[in-house]
Amino acid sequence: MIIWLIIAALTIIPMFKLLPHFGINAYWAFVCVIPIGTIALLWFMAMKLQELEKR
Repeated sequence: MIIWLIIAALTIIPMFKLLPHFGINAYWAFVCVIPIGTIALLWFMAMKLQELEKR
């Protein structure tokens, strides 16, 4: 359980700082508590990055 909390914290903190740069509310970083949430946020960030590159 402690290892899971450490891994969650190590993913939530960077996401909390990165998400606003992609136009996503920073509080969505707490979705990283579940593993599929991290994958979904990375996917949304990639989609936003693709949109920004098209401009």
